[in-house]
Amino acid sequence: MPKLYRLDASIRTDGSVTRSLADAFVAGSDGAFSNVIHREVGTTPLPAPAWRDAVTSMWTPPEQRTVGQEDARALAAELADELISADAFLFAIPLYNFGVAHHAKAWIDLVLSEPRFVPGATRPLEGRPGYLMTARGGGYGPGTPRHGWDHSTPYLQRILKDQWGLDLTSVEVELTLAHVTPAMEPLRPLAAENLRDGLAQAKRLGATAADQESSNAA
Repeated sequence: MPKLYRLDASIRTDGSVTRSLADAFVAGSDGAFSNVIHREVGTTPLPAPAWRDAVTSMWTPPEQRTVGQEDARALAAELADELISADAFLFAIPLYNFGVAHHAKAWIDLVLSEPRFVPGATRPLEGRPGYLMTARGGGYGPGTPRHGWDHSTPYLQRILKDQWGLDLTSVEVELTLAHVTPAMEPLRPLAAENLRDGLAQAKRLGATAADQESSNAA
């Protein structure tokens, strides 16, 4: 049975658009990925000192490492093992404050401290399918006042595709704060359409991923 790795980075459980997109993907796969590794970093973040301890352990002689350093190294290895064991990947990561969601960045940094994922050394997930689900509260497209302010999506694509080697497809939904922001009221119909399209795209991608895994198993 193919294994799906799913990471959720939203700090919300109810009302999270990225979670809804990921759920739509899973629904579209129609049970093809019954074996799921679910890494929840939004509501269950990794320990704050872990990256520091993992990195400093690299130049600390083994006999001088602290308990925190050894624990961080073990956690980094666990995260790397989870990724390497999966066949397909689903990342639900929203845009926060114009950048990468804090807990997702902490997870990425810790993974990158693991020898198998050191930047430039290898592309450990080469060719495997990956799907990035992201949501932005406002509009960031060409011609908008904040075009170019999304510093999350390009970074995530660099890591997931260019560094780790995933065959990556992105689903991007904008204007997700229109329904709660009075100044964005005129944009609410467009926001609703954007969300509908994103959910439909995510569901189609789930079905496509399931078909691909069936073909690989045949």
